[in-house]
Amino acid sequence: MKNRLNGDIAEINAALEKYMGVPNEPQKTIYEAMRYSLFAGGKRLRPVLMLETAKMLGGDADVVMPFACAMEMIHTYSLIHDDLPAMDNDDYRRGRLTCHKKYGEAIAILAGDALLNRAFEITSSAGAGDPALLLRAVSMLAQSSGARGMIGGQVIDIESEMRPITLQELEYLQLLKTGAIIRSSCTVGALLSGGSEEDVAAVDEFAKNLGRAFQIRDDILDRIGSDEELGKPTGSDEAEGKTTFVSMLGIEKSEELVAEYSKKAAEALSRFGERADFLKWLADYLVSRRS
Repeated sequence: MKNRLNGDIAEINAALEKYMGVPNEPQKTIYEAMRYSLFAGGKRLRPVLMLETAKMLGGDADVVMPFACAMEMIHTYSLIHDDLPAMDNDDYRRGRLTCHKKYGEAIAILAGDALLNRAFEITSSAGAGDPALLLRAVSMLAQSSGARGMIGGQVIDIESEMRPITLQELEYLQLLKTGAIIRSSCTVGALLSGGSEEDVAAVDEFAKNLGRAFQIRDDILDRIGSDEELGKPTGSDEAEGKTTFVSMLGIEKSEELVAEYSKKAAEALSRFGERADFLKWLADYLVSRRS
């Protein structure tokens, strides 16, 4: 299974290289900054989920790959902006300087903007596949990363700092901030592979529960992990006064929730039988990680 994962990551990296060259243009610094963060050693979780969902449903990798690469660009742009002094003010990510520490705040902001635009340049010009499905997939990507998805969750997160929030508010925050693009990674993969509405709904339920488990694992690692393992400072959530599942429920209860949501994720894929074995393994791998 790990070899299959590594194979997916290698294919995604090769495709990203194709989309992210450095033209010999006066503004080449922006391409260098985009590449600096895009190739900083990310897990490629979201594009892998998209590709593997497509494989489970017999989809064409050539149709899905542009969207998988676009999703990674969207995720990377969000990290660049998250690290800025106005947001989380982090100096390191994945063991090396963040984009704004390497290139300055102005270039980092523009690099994030450029990655977001590049994502939709790629998807809007994708040639293979059913045009109606391609258009719907572009819309799904946009919504999941916008004000009703990732950005909306980030706004709630910022406004929740240094004030108590309820468990219901926290769950909604993470459903948007972390969960939205994990869900669209899977549902776009299912949609572009010709999955039925029932297939897309089952995949969405899987991804929703995976996103919950993944975020709670992140909260646990921020409390018990090391800077060396994570490649970034730990303990930042507590220092910034953020409410997390760990601060609200404790580590033991949080671990129980990870197990509960992981089980629900696996159950959501039962309709696909053995075809879902890799996605089930991947979900377990991601929520039991140490980094």
